[in-house]
Amino acid sequence: MKAWTLALGRNMNNFYDKRYDQENYYWGIKPSAVCFRILDLLPPDRTIKLLDAGCGEGRNAVFFASRGFAVTAFDTSQVGIEKTKRLADKAQVQLEVFMADINDFRLSETFDVIFSTGVLQYIPKEMRPEVLGNYRQFTTPNGINALSVFVKKPFIASAPDAESVSHSWVSGELLTHYQDWRIEFTTEEIFDCMSSGVPHQHAISRVIARKEI
Repeated sequence: MKAWTLALGRNMNNFYDKRYDQENYYWGIKPSAVCFRILDLLPPDRTIKLLDAGCGEGRNAVFFASRGFAVTAFDTSQVGIEKTKRLADKAQVQLEVFMADINDFRLSETFDVIFSTGVLQYIPKEMRPEVLGNYRQFTTPNGINALSVFVKKPFIASAPDAESVSHSWVSGELLTHYQDWRIEFTTEEIFDCMSSGVPHQHAISRVIARKEI
């Protein structure tokens, strides 16, 4: 399994390096709407440690850093990491960012917020309990996991830029990993996307769960 995940990491590195190797930001620089819900749930009136797992080009990580969070972020794309650093410099904020694959990297320190959007589909089904179990374990009491994942719908065609290394999730699956946590917010929605330059749609499931004391 380790060799397989390392190979996946190399494939995703090349895949996203090519996407991100442009002056513009592939996903834009506007933060995900769910970021503002996190601000409501955990306003940064103290130092709040946040991990962005799969930060891409940094739009969400930089947003949180600009709101006073102590941000650590990682991504499998070196180009994405460098663009995250440039975006942080432009916003005049500091964050820690490094290269890692979501299937290989495991937490060894606690965070108040673990955030991830549009990345969990790269985790094979058999590895999801371990990866999310690690996130749960290293979330501080009263901390939150805010996760979003694309879900498969038979009436939505595959995106033009769909990746062959992604793994399908189904409606409600993400919630099953947080049955014993307080669900602060959950939704499933369909949205329009232009990431490839061709209009298409995605279905996405979002969960914000709190680890109650």
